[in-house]
Amino acid sequence: MRHFGHVAPEERQRLFHREPAAFTADSPARVLAAALGATLYSPATRPRLADDVVKQAGRGVVSMVLCLEDSIDDADVVDAEENLVRQFTDLASLPTDIELPLLFVRVRLPGQIPDLVARLGPAVRLLSGFVLPKFTEERGVPFLEALTAAEAASGRRLFAMPVLESPDLLYLETRRETLEGIFRAVDKYRDRVLALRLGVTDFCSSYGLRRAPDMTAYDVQIVASVIADVVNVLGRADGTGFTVTGPVWEYFRVQERMFKPQLRRSPFLEGEVEELRESLIEHDLDGLLREISLDRANGLLGKTCIHPTHVMPVHALSVVSHEEFSDAQDILRPERLGGGVLRSAYTNKMNEVKPHRAWAERTLQRAEVFGVANEDIGFVDLLAAGLPG
Repeated sequence: MRHFGHVAPEERQRLFHREPAAFTADSPARVLAAALGATLYSPATRPRLADDVVKQAGRGVVSMVLCLEDSIDDADVVDAEENLVRQFTDLASLPTDIELPLLFVRVRLPGQIPDLVARLGPAVRLLSGFVLPKFTEERGVPFLEALTAAEAASGRRLFAMPVLESPDLLYLETRRETLEGIFRAVDKYRDRVLALRLGVTDFCSSYGLRRAPDMTAYDVQIVASVIADVVNVLGRADGTGFTVTGPVWEYFRVQERMFKPQLRRSPFLEGEVEELRESLIEHDLDGLLREISLDRANGLLGKTCIHPTHVMPVHALSVVSHEEFSDAQDILRPERLGGGVLRSAYTNKMNEVKPHRAWAERTLQRAEVFGVANEDIGFVDLLAAGLPG
């Protein structure tokens, strides 16, 4: 699989200075962590779940979570597990040339992990791992132990994606201790932890809040403070950090906008692209674009998504611009190991080699999986090309 793999080869050639690299479910963890992109959630109760997975893969989705937790009713768990096993079996029977996304299962209890792995049988080869809810050190370690045991029993490499959404992480008086505990847990199982996911909806619920579509998570200060602290402790670029993904965008229509659209007109020229801008505004996705940009500015990569229309905006804004790529390459040239300052090739900024090295390394890692845009290509071109026809 590869990002923008659903786009015609000649169109990719027009868009990319360096095309996204292909990867598989067996690629190194560092590649998969960067490549997650927009991780699309789907309830495990859907009767045509296998068809949905194939359909979304054909539209550019490269990672999905099939949910047995909050997205389904407590009374439906047993039926959902049976449906999940049945749908995985159907997917495993498909021709091998049909590309499938990375598939994860969000569970409720540690015991579900070895049980589901055993019930999947040969179809476990399609499973990339599990999403672990409401993760803290005390609650999370049993999940990680269960995953490790299931991996040994099945012979299949399995990753964990803990969800950071506990009230203890939100409340000021317990936040530091909770973060330190989470770090101890995930550090011990570092080889199994692919990424950490932020459960902002649960954060908001602790205070009876729900952000509107014209506000980002960063406009809700109680949420923004948690994101900052999570990145501070768990997202460092010194080798101790993990990939932390952006919070879910809760899309819902409103009849009337309280604030004017946030999406600038200037990147959108006349004609079809202007129509795209109007469509994004109509569907309240201009706020999503702003939040994705703020995610990256705050050290997050990828995003939890609950609607297919959110996928391509995440991926389009994850592509490395030609200017970013040029700066990163200049900073990482072998002759620059000693440091120093140089003017960028675009002559619009100064690149300080030592302070910007970590940024440059992360940028090239993102470039590997999302590609580098051609010099005259912006996110609007990428978005328009990637949207289903």
